[in-house]
Amino acid sequence: MNVHEYQAKEILGEFALPIHKFVIVRDKKEIDAAIEKLGVDKAVVKVQVHAGGRGKAGGVKVAMSKEEIKQHAESMLGMKLVTKQTGEAGITCNEVMIAELADIAKEYYFGIIIDREHACPLIMSSQEGGMDIEEVAEASPEKILKTALTPDGTITDKQIKEIVQFMGWAGHTAEQGTEMIKKMVTAFMKIDGSILEINPLIEDPDGNLYLLDAKISIDDSALYRQPEIAAMYDPSQESPAEVEAHKLDLAYVAMEGNIGCMVNGAGLAMATMDIIGEKGGTPANFLDVGGSATKEKVVESFKIILSDPKVKGILVNIFGGIMKCDIIAEGVVAAVKEVHLKVPLVVRLEGTNVEEGKKIITDSGLKVIAAVDLGDAAEKIVLEVEGA
Repeated sequence: MNVHEYQAKEILGEFALPIHKFVIVRDKKEIDAAIEKLGVDKAVVKVQVHAGGRGKAGGVKVAMSKEEIKQHAESMLGMKLVTKQTGEAGITCNEVMIAELADIAKEYYFGIIIDREHACPLIMSSQEGGMDIEEVAEASPEKILKTALTPDGTITDKQIKEIVQFMGWAGHTAEQGTEMIKKMVTAFMKIDGSILEINPLIEDPDGNLYLLDAKISIDDSALYRQPEIAAMYDPSQESPAEVEAHKLDLAYVAMEGNIGCMVNGAGLAMATMDIIGEKGGTPANFLDVGGSATKEKVVESFKIILSDPKVKGILVNIFGGIMKCDIIAEGVVAAVKEVHLKVPLVVRLEGTNVEEGKKIITDSGLKVIAAVDLGDAAEKIVLEVEGA
């Protein structure tokens, strides 16, 4: 789950990390009071949306007077921000941050992610702050230091010293940087983070470090033990389909293709999308119904998939373990009848109660195309969609 920048700063502030003062406004009537509360004549005004590239899209403005602060905040509230990450649909801004203006002498990049390949947290640090780290990694990989931690997030004094030296910090900046790194790692582990990105991390003319921007993403599977962060969920930043999936505890991500996918298990879902691509098709979504889906949840999953007008066919790929194939079959039959399905449907079932599941579908008399394995299923749905 993603949180807004101001929420990320609130979280990191709890770990005594250096952040400039800010206020949040959600209504134009709040702006004057917010400016007075912040007590500044100059400020940076920033839209709060779940997307990067806000500055390039006009979502970050420097104001040199109270009147300018007010003008920028008023224009940003309700604006639809369109960036590379949002796509053409854009995201509406309902909250605006007004923050103290920083005096920037140097910009850095500091981030922590989960390295899936090596199953450990990974720190990435660079003196090239304020830029897309992907571009730096591609053009100048030597400018990024990667520091792998132990699976439980332990970082050694030697590793911290290497990061401080790589960043070029000295004197009290090095001392502050050392403490900052320790606190960042502690925060990342305690909040069950999947991404913690500070870009830029800045140094002022006096050598003090500040977190100028902050991005945090939390592991969805750990939200049950992060209730305060879970409460920060903002449905306005997602599509109606994603909001509905969130209510049903479904893992759903809309994509650009035309083949809807309903699968149980994230790994199987990824494999399904890969094989659809190999057969010449393009997936319209990632939808994982999980291992304990009910008949009713399967029906709702079909509705979510079909809410995307790009969907021209659906592939159901279930490997029954905890999730029994007959339960999925009952849900498929009920969904086809309820939504009056008009697009091709291919179903591949394997595992627990598979014969019972196949019989339920066969006895329904509905137009459902059976598949013997994943490759066969992907090939059939691609052919059906192409021929539609």
